[in-house]
Amino acid sequence: MRNAYSVQTVRAAERALMARLPEGALMQRAAAGLAAACADVLRRRGRVYGSRVVLLVGSGDNGGDALYAGARLARRGAGVRAVLTAPGRAHPGGLAALLAAGGRVAEGARGTDAWGGHIDLVVDGITGIGGRGGLRPDAAELVRAFAATGAPLIAVDLPSGVEADTGEVLGEAVRADATVTFGTYKPGLLIDPAAERAGALHLVDIGLGPELPAVPELEVLQYADVAALLPVPGAESDKYRRGVVGIVAGSARYPGAAVLAVSGALRGGAGAVRYVGPGAGAVIARHPETLVHAGPPSKAGRVQAWVVGPGLGDGAEAAEAVRDVLAAEVAVLVDADGLRLLDAGVLRERTAPTVLTPHAGEAAALLGVPREEVEAGRLAAVRELAARYRATVLLKGSTTLIATDDPDTPVRVNPTGTSWLATAGSGDVLSGLTGSLLAAGLAPRDAASAGAHLHGLAARHASDGAPVAAQDVAEAIGAAWRDVRA
Repeated sequence: MRNAYSVQTVRAAERALMARLPEGALMQRAAAGLAAACADVLRRRGRVYGSRVVLLVGSGDNGGDALYAGARLARRGAGVRAVLTAPGRAHPGGLAALLAAGGRVAEGARGTDAWGGHIDLVVDGITGIGGRGGLRPDAAELVRAFAATGAPLIAVDLPSGVEADTGEVLGEAVRADATVTFGTYKPGLLIDPAAERAGALHLVDIGLGPELPAVPELEVLQYADVAALLPVPGAESDKYRRGVVGIVAGSARYPGAAVLAVSGALRGGAGAVRYVGPGAGAVIARHPETLVHAGPPSKAGRVQAWVVGPGLGDGAEAAEAVRDVLAAEVAVLVDADGLRLLDAGVLRERTAPTVLTPHAGEAAALLGVPREEVEAGRLAAVRELAARYRATVLLKGSTTLIATDDPDTPVRVNPTGTSWLATAGSGDVLSGLTGSLLAAGLAPRDAASAGAHLHGLAARHASDGAPVAAQDVAEAIGAAWRDVRA
C-alpha cells in the first residue's frame, strides 16, 4: 500500500522527528537520497564525473535540499551551478556547502547561459510542499529556459508550482521527468493534473514513518492489496453462492452497452449474470451463459448487486428501471445514463450500499459546476460527491479516485491504466466488472478499488502500446486477474 499525507500532517511528523535528531540531520538525509537519485540519472546518461548540473534554488528548505545534494555531486566531480530565484534568501548552510565543494552560484536570469546550454541535469528546488498558486513570472521564465535545453529535470519533493494537498495546478508549474520525494507521498504527486507533471516517483526514506498517523489522507493499492480482495470460490461454491449480479443496460440506440457491461460482469468473480433490458438478443448472441429477463428488474430473480445505467437512454422506461433498481435492498452501482436519471433524495435515503461511477462531465452535472472545475480539483469533487449523495464514488479519469461519505476514510487513487483506455464503451466494462465484485461480496470501496485496478491493468495488457477497443479490455480482465494473483 502506498500512503499519502497532507502538508499539515507531514510538517507535524517532521517536527517530531527533528526534535530527536541532531540539527540539520533530516535535511542531510533528504539531500543524500536526492543526490543518489541524481547520480543514477547522470550515470544512465554517461557518468557523474564531468557532468553539468543546474540547481534551480528557491528560498525554502527545498532549495537547501538541492544545494546540499549539489555539494555531494560536486564532490564527485560534477560541475554544479546553482541559479538562485530568491537572491539573498537561499539556505545559508546549503549555499556554503556547495561553494566549499567547488560549485558556482548565479542569480536569476544570469544563470540561464550555464555552459552554453549544454546541461546534463536540471534540479527543481524552487518551492516545496508549502508553495501556493503557481510559479512567479521570473521563476516560470527560468524553468522554461532550462526546459528548452532538453536536459532531464528532477523535482525536489514535488514539482514547483503544483498544490501538494490537492493535485491542482493553479498557475505555471514545473513539468518534471522524475520527482524525488521525502518521507511519504503527498496527494499532489498522485492526483492529476499535478501527478502528470511529477514524472517517475522515487520515495526516499528519511525515518518519518513512525511519526505518521496510521490513517493517511490517500491510499494507493498495490498488487498484493488487490490480490487479497479478489474472491476465490471454495470447494462447496456454486454459481449462486458465488453471487449473482444484475445488469440493466442498453437500449435500441445503444445495444452494445449491454454487451460490454455483461462482458465485464462475467469476468468479475460473480457466479452468474442476469440481464434485464432490450438488448437480450445481442447479449445472448455474444454471451449465451447470461440469464436474461424482460423486466422489470424487481421481477428478474434474486441478485446480490445491480448495475444500472450504461446505454440506458433517457426515456420513461429507463427512468422507471432506475427507480426500480434503487428500491432494491442490495448494493447498486449507477453509471452513465443512470446518473442523469437519479433522484438524489431517494439515493440519500437508501440503506443498502450505492456506488456511483461518473466521469468528469457527469460529476460536474451532479455537482452543478463546470466540467473544468471538476478536472482541476478532482479530490475536492470526489469528496463532495460522496458526501452529497451518501454513496461510494468512483470518479473516472486519468487518475481514478474512490471516496466514501465518511470524511475520515482515506480516498483511494488507482495507478493503473493507459491513455488508450479513453475509448467508447470502456466505462461499461468497468461498471460490469465492479458490479460483479460487489455481488461476489466485496465492500463497495473495495469493489470499486479492485475493479478500477483490474480494468486499468487489463487495458495495459490489451493495448501493449497500441489502440484498444472496449471488448479487448473485457477479454484481458482474466490476464490482469492472473497477473495480480501471481
